[in-house]
Amino acid sequence: MADQVLVIGSGGREHALAWKLTQSPHIKQVLVTPGNAGTAGDGKISNSVISIDDHVALAQFCRDHEIRLVVIGPEVPLAAGIVDDLTAAGVRCFGPTAKAAQLESSKSFSKAFLDRHGIPTARWKAFTSPKEACSFITNADFPALVVKASGLAAGKGVIVASNKEEACKAVHEIMQFVIHIQLWLIDHKRLMDGDEGPNTGGMGAYSPAPQISKDLFLKIRDTILQRTVDGMKKEGVPYTGVLYAGLMLTRDGPKVLEFNCRFGDPECQVILPLLKSDLYEIMQATINTRLSSSMPVWFEDSAAVTVVMASEGYPGTYAKGLEITGLAKAKELGLEVFHAGTAIKDGKVVTNGGRVLTVTAIKEDLMSALEEANKGVATIQFKGAIYRKDIGYRAIAFLRHSRGLTYKNSGVDIAAGNTLVQKIKPLAAATSRSGCNAELGGFAGLFDLKAAGYEDPILVSGTDGVGTKLKIAQVCKKHDTIGQDLVAMCVNDILAQGAEPLFFLDYFACGKLDIEVAQAVIAGIAEACKKAGCALLGGETAEMPGMYLPGEYDLAGFAVGAVERGQMLPQLERITDGDAVIGIASSGVHSNGFSLVRKIVEKSSLDFSSPVSGSGDQTLGELLLTPTKIYSKTLLHVLRSEHVKAYAHITGGGLLENIPRILPASLGVVLDARSWKMPEIFSWLHNEGNLSEEEMARTFNCGIGAILVVQKDVVQQVLKDVQRHEEAWVIGRVVSVCTDSACVKVNHLMQALQANRSLSLHKCHVFVLQKCRVCIIYSCFLGTNLEALITSTKKPTSYAQIVLVISNKAGVEGLRKSERAGIPTKVVDHKLYASRTEFDNAVDKVLEEFSVELICLAGFMRILSGPFVKKWDGKILNIHPSLLPSFKGANAHKLVLEAGVRVTGCTVHFVAEEVDAGAIIFQEAVPVKVGDTVETLSERVKEAEHRAFPAALQLVASGAVRVGEAGRVCWNVKEKY
Repeated sequence: MADQVLVIGSGGREHALAWKLTQSPHIKQVLVTPGNAGTAGDGKISNSVISIDDHVALAQFCRDHEIRLVVIGPEVPLAAGIVDDLTAAGVRCFGPTAKAAQLESSKSFSKAFLDRHGIPTARWKAFTSPKEACSFITNADFPALVVKASGLAAGKGVIVASNKEEACKAVHEIMQFVIHIQLWLIDHKRLMDGDEGPNTGGMGAYSPAPQISKDLFLKIRDTILQRTVDGMKKEGVPYTGVLYAGLMLTRDGPKVLEFNCRFGDPECQVILPLLKSDLYEIMQATINTRLSSSMPVWFEDSAAVTVVMASEGYPGTYAKGLEITGLAKAKELGLEVFHAGTAIKDGKVVTNGGRVLTVTAIKEDLMSALEEANKGVATIQFKGAIYRKDIGYRAIAFLRHSRGLTYKNSGVDIAAGNTLVQKIKPLAAATSRSGCNAELGGFAGLFDLKAAGYEDPILVSGTDGVGTKLKIAQVCKKHDTIGQDLVAMCVNDILAQGAEPLFFLDYFACGKLDIEVAQAVIAGIAEACKKAGCALLGGETAEMPGMYLPGEYDLAGFAVGAVERGQMLPQLERITDGDAVIGIASSGVHSNGFSLVRKIVEKSSLDFSSPVSGSGDQTLGELLLTPTKIYSKTLLHVLRSEHVKAYAHITGGGLLENIPRILPASLGVVLDARSWKMPEIFSWLHNEGNLSEEEMARTFNCGIGAILVVQKDVVQQVLKDVQRHEEAWVIGRVVSVCTDSACVKVNHLMQALQANRSLSLHKCHVFVLQKCRVCIIYSCFLGTNLEALITSTKKPTSYAQIVLVISNKAGVEGLRKSERAGIPTKVVDHKLYASRTEFDNAVDKVLEEFSVELICLAGFMRILSGPFVKKWDGKILNIHPSLLPSFKGANAHKLVLEAGVRVTGCTVHFVAEEVDAGAIIFQEAVPVKVGDTVETLSERVKEAEHRAFPAALQLVASGAVRVGEAGRVCWNVKEKY
């Protein structure tokens, strides 16, 4: 169903927003209020007459016209709280709340906020006294020449003075406002070419800005924009909407001049034509806090220039009603004309404001775009038209005189690499051991075997990577443990020769070096080296633009160890039929099989951010990223005890492929999967991926990270030694095999996988697929039943998913509880509707919007209308604080006590038109105690309600209970509850 959207405003910005929104296939119509000549009947766009100052009436208008989204263009309505009021009335809005909009509406708030969160901004000071402000200007130790009014000034509240006298004059001109003094800034706000003339709301814009390097862009993003959004969230005012920062570039880096809490004008007209994505989808994703899943995509190899045409006399007084001609001709040139101060009079388009319209040209480069835009404004005529012909001149000059290429321009930042080396030097130094001092920075590293205590050593080397486990680390942005995987994969391998790891080298490759990410990875490598007892002797950091996508990196590791000549493993000649096999526990999947793991997760109903029940706040991604165990320190003394004949690291190839690598050709092993503890993750992978036993054993370690082959008569002694540091079991024996038989046989693997099937993982997928979409409607302030329902549906065994909470009262605690649980909320205020039916119809539309299948009334203090109940027959659950059919109505506890009964309770029932008369689903009895009051009895019944309501919801959502003919309950006998 196509949607209707309301855009608030009358400028070129609003015309551009409406124009872009109509390109969405989800949009049926865009209404603009009050609009202008450009939005008056242009295809899907039309103007609407509704006051934006009366928020109650506006909310009713939105409901009456089924407005799915309100987009606020100008700053004044935002500051007036339009988003707060419409949202409270159940109308979705794209824009910040009034409190969040203070970033623009109050310069003093904005500056103080920047200071609180360490966001770079110019030196400033606020005044209410013109005399004090002028004194500051005169005596400041920096050129305090920018004067700003604290408040909204339609983009014209900044005066850039050329000297101190002019700055003081500006202070007196706006003396009624709070004053801010800042460093000098020049932009395209000047009226005339060459940045001459008075300040305006903006005479043009261009995009992209080639002067802004990628490094500077990232610095602005990380040190200003991200910190601002994080700071607002930290202060309890999460920001939703467009945050547009006016910045100045100084010798000390970028600094914030001001914030705009909405699209800029004319910046909006230049940036939206470059947007390839669906603007409506982006806005909805932003409101739903899912912008990361709908990030904007821009047209590549394109540039845009927007030129503003203004009335003669602007920004002062100007005439209105002057006819505008040439609009159609400009369109024929392929230009976008966005109206601002225009109106229709006697069938003609006439001027109706200072900034009349904008002309936007999109070309492959800025110079071509400026030429086309200038052609466009030349074709459009009205008396006294003013416009600039040099928009983007700084960028064009930069392009014409740009310097030759540098290594950094090509994508390799040597300085960043040097910074990383300095940061990781102490990490490597902390891994020093006998034989080397682990100092980074040289051409090569040295190791002294004699100093390490070796007499007749054999050197052993191993190299490995982490595979696509890296992909999960990068998706989850968790980089601190992947280094242990890298070290473990290498040092565990060389243990197979009986070697002690001596030193380790790493290779880190990326497309663009992110120092923080690289430092986190290498810190993990260094910590793992300490666990393994080896030195981090050196490494390579390779920055290779074009080889890797942004945010991607790859790892390789190289371990070198040593073993005395007489202690090498495996000792094949000693291994015989009947030897015992000891299995040593893994920590999970370790670092192999992740291509299959990722495919299983992709096909499941989960993602890496899905919570794992019973594991605290751990997500599936974090569970899968559990680092590989390092066995060198815990097993080396056992391997050198002469009781161990062989050690195998269970790595790529699983149990089936790795154990044969340390056995003579005539021998194999038989393992019993029931003899060790199967980690739950393998049961989940087996079930979710529908994997065969052989696939499991050939791909994964299945809970065994390494095995030892020992003589049968010493197996208990060796097992005891291993169990001092590791979890281990006797899991099988060595057997003679024929040449055509499998070398490794794992008995009872299916049984072990099924026996340890974890509800928290195994059932999660099944239930997500079958979850019933539930809405809770309630009125009461605390919402304790609501909380009980939310808690129960978070369990992986629940058949219900709460997708929406509706309240007819704003500001109640239940809304906050729902939001904290990540559940969307809506306020549908019954006071705004003339009848119960109108209110119920509004609720019904919201339910349809969220594809709700089942409704729970939790403390909802209103009677539903007949048509609503009939439509949702068998789909509405309510709870009553007595054992129905006894003691119906609002005073059940009082009636119970007056009747003198000894047992009461609660009843969950389907809702029928007659109050408290629907079919009963679930009841729980509560004793009435001697001396009970209404209050004490109520508290005890509430406890029962918190158990009964979730139980009833589970019955209905699972299909175990439904309403049949004549309104009677039907039970599905196949379900056992």
